[in-house]
Amino acid sequence: MVPGMTDDFAALLERGRTGDKRAVARLISLIEQGGETARSVLTQLWPHTGRARIFGITGPPGAGKSTLTNALTKCWRAKGLRVGIIAVDPTSPFTGGAILGDRVRMGDLTLDTGVFIRSMGTRGQLGGLSPATAGAVHALDACGYDLILLETVGVGQSEVAVMEIADLVLVLNVPGVGGRCAGHQGRYSGDRRPVRGQQGGSARRGSNGQ
Repeated sequence: MVPGMTDDFAALLERGRTGDKRAVARLISLIEQGGETARSVLTQLWPHTGRARIFGITGPPGAGKSTLTNALTKCWRAKGLRVGIIAVDPTSPFTGGAILGDRVRMGDLTLDTGVFIRSMGTRGQLGGLSPATAGAVHALDACGYDLILLETVGVGQSEVAVMEIADLVLVLNVPGVGGRCAGHQGRYSGDRRPVRGQQGGSARRGSNGQ
């Protein structure tokens, strides 16, 4: 029995696995409550996880994260795969509110029964994600989504929390990253390969200026 939950958890999970988006949303909402409720839900979800591939998409504001998310989702849906999307938006430090505008840019996907989109605010957490992001990924995995796209907020030089969750992280960049050192400081550590080259004369030159 999950604290604060009146309906049967097993039935709720089964509804989520058969494509009931309201059931999936309910599971994620329980996780967002935190505390004992979230722990109980995640404990029961855990045996059903480990099947989905998780992709992180990160980069500075305006780099095209939502555009790439949209394009990848349509490509995978054409192959009959179920896709879950978690889009994280920044929370205002003054009002505590968040616009959650990423899903607006992906409006044409909302009617697709094989796509689930959940927007989350950072709620003051650093690193580019929301406190409940990892739990939401587990919920989508347990509900049978084949691929999960995790879109971070617009990030700078140190927001790398997505690396702890995703199997593969796609880092997008924009032309003109700053001075000679700024581009190197803003890159993430670890094994990585470029997925989109920068544009512009200065970006096409190598590190030796040629």
